[in-house]
Amino acid sequence: MSGDTGVSAFPEGENIFSWIGTIEGSKGTPYEGLSYKLSLKFPLDYPFKPPLVKFETPCFHPNIDQCGNICLDILQEMWSSAYDCRTILISIQSLLGEPNNESPLNCYAATLWSNQEGLYVFSILDSLLLFLSVFSALLLYTAQANLQRKCILKF
Repeated sequence: MSGDTGVSAFPEGENIFSWIGTIEGSKGTPYEGLSYKLSLKFPLDYPFKPPLVKFETPCFHPNIDQCGNICLDILQEMWSSAYDCRTILISIQSLLGEPNNESPLNCYAATLWSNQEGLYVFSILDSLLLFLSVFSALLLYTAQANLQRKCILKF
């Protein structure tokens, strides 16, 4: 699935029940210019049951918790078998710019969204920087371990 501005999804390898999606933040939102990776796990009884959709990239947002779970009605009680992957991703992309503060998963983000826009935007970037620094440290550690292993094997 591609062609829509800012959203895409494809099966992960050979498993048609496991997909990887991406969402780009829409223009005019605090997420503009940012890109997020999501996982979509389709149940065997799809399309009669919704897929489990989670953010893999950390996303600071009122309707997304620290584990990447998403509070979006079409993924729960408002699910319809007419919804496809494109509809799901576009709905999540829309949610980024228009959170539902009535049912937050992240109360701190909901408070900042309502009262402190500058701190909210800072928190979005801060969560991504933390993720990138941890990811970079892990890559560096792995590279060092591989180099040490190669050096030991030569002796």
